[in-house]
Amino acid sequence: MYPSLMINLKKLIDNAQHLNKVLSLNNISSRFLVTKVLAGNLKIIEQLSKCGFTHLADSRIENLMKFQNIDLPKVLLRPPMISDVKRVIKYADISLNSELVTIFELNNEALKQNKIHDIILMFDLGDLREGIFYQDNYLESLEIILKLVGIRLIGIGTNLTCYGGVIPSNSILMKLVDIKEKIESTFNHKLEIISGGNSSSIPLLLSNQIPKEINNLRIGEAVMLGRETAYGKIIDNMYDDVFTLCAEIIEIKEKPSYPIGEIGMNSFGEIPTIIDRGPMRRGILAIGKQDVQFCNLNPIDDNLEILGGSSDHLIIDFSKTNYQIGDIINFKINYPGLLQLMTSNYVNKIYKQ
Repeated sequence: MYPSLMINLKKLIDNAQHLNKVLSLNNISSRFLVTKVLAGNLKIIEQLSKCGFTHLADSRIENLMKFQNIDLPKVLLRPPMISDVKRVIKYADISLNSELVTIFELNNEALKQNKIHDIILMFDLGDLREGIFYQDNYLESLEIILKLVGIRLIGIGTNLTCYGGVIPSNSILMKLVDIKEKIESTFNHKLEIISGGNSSSIPLLLSNQIPKEINNLRIGEAVMLGRETAYGKIIDNMYDDVFTLCAEIIEIKEKPSYPIGEIGMNSFGEIPTIIDRGPMRRGILAIGKQDVQFCNLNPIDDNLEILGGSSDHLIIDFSKTNYQIGDIINFKINYPGLLQLMTSNYVNKIYKQ
């Protein structure tokens, strides 16, 4: 049935095993598998969990709830919501935090559940997503956190490239190392995890420029798509074609390339910009924006061009081809596209061993 997302499990496992070997040889002893792009897919995650990762990490507590029978510590990546602390304490072994008020609530709930909850305190080194800004006075907060009996501070971390696009560098990550040393010397408290970011830190690692104190990375895209995310380059000896979208042609007709009549908003409230190219052999595929944003798709056949579409239709220029009704068109996808397609219940997941 189509549309389908073809998933090559052998290539995915090869990616995971190779990357774990590379990371472990480069002093990354703590390796979080970021599973959020897989939308809680147990069939895939159970296999990846055996490839050398030390933790499973996800932004959604609903997914961590599904992973309870997998024998790896569970990490909540997104700072917890106060309204959700009960589930966080119950289902996550570790959470990433930046707000003192939330940490207080986690501490109170941990005491109620007779648990000690581990946290990693996040620091913003300039990418401007989550974290205590590195130039702020954070020692007062640390003193308070270290006195809590239901919370254990096991590490610090940072996030880069996800919002501001800041590329990890030795000088930037040394700011995190400086924070580590200040915390440890001030409070005589050893930090187990120094998390230096995500797949965008891999080029720094491979060029031997990452600070030796960094012992953790949170890895998602590099495993799934075989590429680092600082420059978007394929990592040596890894596959970038683990996932392929397959969609079926439901119409092909010769039509004008420019709409006829006054142009207003389309079904998504946008005023489209369309170029008049004269008569065109146009086709429609049975997939739409409800499943994936079209900018995240790249036809494997270079003779095809995406023109646009709507919630349930993808329109393609077939002028240079001889495809027919019922034929299947294949697409490579990027990370946001994979996230959307895995989340869509209307896209079948087909596994190739």
